[in-house]
Amino acid sequence: MALTGTSTLAAMAPIVISQPTFLPWLGYFDLIDQASDFVILDQVQFAKRSWQQRNQIVTAQGLKWVTVPVLVAGRRDQKISDVEISTTADFPRKMLRMIEQEYRKAPHFDTNFPAFEATVKSAAARGLAQLNIELIELFIGVLGIDTPLTIGSTLDVPGKRSDLLVGITQAMGADRYFSARGAAEYLVDDAAVFAAAGIAVELQSYEHPEYPQLHPGFAPYASVIDVLFNVGPDSLDVIRSGRRENTRLEDTA
Repeated sequence: MALTGTSTLAAMAPIVISQPTFLPWLGYFDLIDQASDFVILDQVQFAKRSWQQRNQIVTAQGLKWVTVPVLVAGRRDQKISDVEISTTADFPRKMLRMIEQEYRKAPHFDTNFPAFEATVKSAAARGLAQLNIELIELFIGVLGIDTPLTIGSTLDVPGKRSDLLVGITQAMGADRYFSARGAAEYLVDDAAVFAAAGIAVELQSYEHPEYPQLHPGFAPYASVIDVLFNVGPDSLDVIRSGRRENTRLEDTA
């Protein structure tokens, strides 16, 4: 899977630009699945206790946090690409053991866990961004999504917030930017920045689908590994089933 380069489909579908989330949820991959290109925004400031370093899995007691321990002392303004993983919490051995204990009875665990385990073990020593990027790339491949990935820091685009997003969109040769609905508030505030650049902004509409889980009572918003271990080869169909009609940014103002 290519990690750099501009897709020839840019004029046909919107571009998605998102931070490298740790073990993302289903909606994250629905965004990528609808895009011409996916740019991983690794050059922005790291936020402690954010989705950049943690997510949730489903257990018999409900949703449970899985967190990557990182070095933050004296590194207040570090970028995601510079974040190092701490070894004091015996990561990743304890995390992998916990996930194995929670999911080993899932129907597709034996099929999908070995590649997941190998990726975590090989990437963890190279930092948080690399761990997240390699896991996202693994999940995209397993799901069968063919959207090409580009690492944002390789584009050398300056700016912050919407100026950065506009610059990346232009650098990728796209004129449509596709975003998760959670970013709508600040995108509305910066709508003029996109309009001035001639870039249309679209917002995702997604309703979390249900699928078989190991425990009674469906628990939504867990990591994508939950659907991969429980549903296996039909996981992308499950993800797509939550897709609703997307909306234009101007329609939310």
